[in-house]
Amino acid sequence: MNQLLQTENIIKKFGDFTALNEVSISVPEASIFGLLGPNGAGKTTLIRVINQITLPDSGQVLLDGKSLQLDDVQHIGYLPEERGLYKSMKVGEQVLYLAQLKGLSRNEARKRLKYWFDKFDIGDWWGKKVQELSKGMAQKIQFIVTVLHEPKLLIFDEPFSGFDPINANLIKDEILELRDKGATIIFSTHRMESVEELCEHIALIDKANKILDGNLQDIKRQFKTNTFEVGMHTSDSNGLQKELASKFDISKANFKSLEDDLKLNIQIEPNDSAKDLISYLSEKAEINHFVEVIPSASEIFIRAVENNKK
Repeated sequence: MNQLLQTENIIKKFGDFTALNEVSISVPEASIFGLLGPNGAGKTTLIRVINQITLPDSGQVLLDGKSLQLDDVQHIGYLPEERGLYKSMKVGEQVLYLAQLKGLSRNEARKRLKYWFDKFDIGDWWGKKVQELSKGMAQKIQFIVTVLHEPKLLIFDEPFSGFDPINANLIKDEILELRDKGATIIFSTHRMESVEELCEHIALIDKANKILDGNLQDIKRQFKTNTFEVGMHTSDSNGLQKELASKFDISKANFKSLEDDLKLNIQIEPNDSAKDLISYLSEKAEINHFVEVIPSASEIFIRAVENNKK
């Protein structure tokens, strides 16, 4: 898979504080890449380096295999977490101005803006001032400005902030469509459910260091704990639970239990097999549910950051 963007050993310090410590990431072409980390980890600094807002102390950024140049700004669309629209300026005047800053002619900008305003059904916002819009409405305008020049690399920092669930889902669908049309997207968020839905690859930064990266499904497999979610029908749920607790590491699963049903997460030793577990349990009760527990992106995030504290 071709890598559209690469950062190689990026170091950035602010006085005695190290914001990035030899951070390297590779973002595959036409993919959605999750850039994750706790507050203050260094994510925003890395994004600012990629956008050439901040220069690294050492290391380099490659776009399409070539060292990033000043005029590459035309190939990048950046939606920052802190939005930057002029509140007292009318929406139409502002989006035309910003589109021309990205290299579009006034006529081409109008054509593309009409497409997006029609698509979002917001044509009546053209003459409004930004300060008259809600936060979510202003977010839509900023999203349009970010994608209007059809850049090959899009960087979204908390793109769902301020949106209700319906509009968040609308923007999610647009992000997926942009990916399907060939755009490469860096997606930074604290909403792990969005990471699960959108991201194929992730990198996790903590305390200025990259501590995890790769294909999300591969990482999930690495973090598996040989745990299985089991549902059983038995006439003695309390007795069976005590028997299983003496043999396995168990915890209650997250769904309701009926009086004669036992719902557990059972962790077995690495050398033991699921087949042997099923065979053992089938002698004790009627199994009606058996599935391997795959860690969520949120669980992986927490475990990786906790491990980095040790």
